[in-house]
Amino acid sequence: MSSILSKPITIMGANASGKTGLAIELAKRTDGEIISADSKQIYKHLSAGTSKPAGRWETIRGREVYLVDGVPYHLVDISDPLTTYDAGTFAVKAKALIDSISAEGRTPIIVGGTGMYIQALWNGLDPLPEANPEMRKHLAAFAGEKGKEALHAELAALDPKAASQIPPNNIQRVIRALEITKLAGRPVSELWTGRFLDALPGHLGKFVFLKWEKERLNERIKSRTSAAFDAWVDETRELLARGYPEDAPGLKSLGYPQVMDFIAGRLPRPETIHSIVTVSMSYAKRQNTWFGRYKNALRIDLSGPDDYDLELLSERILTP
Repeated sequence: MSSILSKPITIMGANASGKTGLAIELAKRTDGEIISADSKQIYKHLSAGTSKPAGRWETIRGREVYLVDGVPYHLVDISDPLTTYDAGTFAVKAKALIDSISAEGRTPIIVGGTGMYIQALWNGLDPLPEANPEMRKHLAAFAGEKGKEALHAELAALDPKAASQIPPNNIQRVIRALEITKLAGRPVSELWTGRFLDALPGHLGKFVFLKWEKERLNERIKSRTSAAFDAWVDETRELLARGYPEDAPGLKSLGYPQVMDFIAGRLPRPETIHSIVTVSMSYAKRQNTWFGRYKNALRIDLSGPDDYDLELLSERILTP
C-alpha cells in the first residue's frame, strides 16, 4: 500500500456537492471504510431531509456495520433524534475508528460538510464550558418569541466581535456563543485560541475540498430539495406521529422546521420548498467559506456535470 493510502483521506464540501459518491468510489479503490462527518446523518429515522446514503445494517467481522453499496459507512444512523451530538463526541469516536480501520490495513475516508466536526477531529477545539441544556432551552425560546435577530442583538451587546463573525441566521452558533459568554462570565471571543485559523495537518492525511461554481451548486440544491420533498414530508409526519416533539434536536436539522410548518398548514408547498432552498444555499455559502480557509487542502473546482467524473477525481486524489 502506498503512503497516501496508508493515511486517512478527508473529503469536505458544501451540501449537494457530491461528497458521498466520491467517498464511496475512493473506498472501493482503496479497500477503505467511510466515517461520516455530518451532524445530521448521525440521527436515526432522518434520511430524506439529511441525504443520508441508503444502506443496511449487517454484522461484519463481529461488529454491526452500516453498509452503503457494500462499503462500511460509520457514524450514521446511530443516535436518537431526541439526543444531542456534538463535535467533541464526534472527534473521540472518529479517532477511534481511524485507528481501528488503519490497524486492519484499510483506508479511513472521512466525508462530510460539518466544519466543526472536521475542525475538532484534526485541529482540536477551544476549551469551553460544557453545554447547559436549560440555558439553551431558554435562549431558543427567546429566539422563538422575539426572533433570531433579537437573539443576535443580545450577542452583539455582550460580544460585538463574536456577533460580527456569526450571522443571525446561524441560530445554533448564536445560542452557543451566548451560552458560553454567560457561563464563562466573559465574551466568548476572548476564549477563542485562534486554532481555527490553522492549516490542516497534511502530514497526517490528505484533505480534499470540493468547490462548485455558485450557480451550479444552487441548481444542485434546488434539484435535490424538490426531489426529496415528498419523502421528507412523509418521514417528518411519521416522526411526529411517533411522539417526537417539534423541538427535538434531530428535528432542528436544516429544513425540518419548514417541513413541520408545511405539515401544520402554516406554509404552502411552493413557499416551503423555496424556504428550504434559501436556507440551504445560505448554509452552503458558510460551508464553502469555512473549508476555503484550509489553504493546504486539495481544492477541486467544479463548474458542470462533466467535471464530476468519479473515476478522474479519484485518480487525481490518489496520485501522490
